[in-house]
Amino acid sequence: MSLVCQVTGRRPKSGHRVSHANNKTKRWFKPNIQWKRFWLESEKRFVRLKVSAAGIKTINKLGIEKVVADLRKKGVKV
Repeated sequence: MSLVCQVTGRRPKSGHRVSHANNKTKRWFKPNIQWKRFWLESEKRFVRLKVSAAGIKTINKLGIEKVVADLRKKGVKV
């Protein structure tokens, strides 16, 4: 399963796990990705998007209609 947000494009990043003795080992920072259904009033249907927590906040701020229009402009099938 791909951990990429459809709205913000957030994806896993790599970094270091740092111990108390300052030893560094590789680790992954994974985004909080979830499947979420949003009601699209103009089409009278639900759209299912894979979004991060930041993507949900973006949708709340801009509105689902604008976000879906931007996704379709990028070529994402919604």
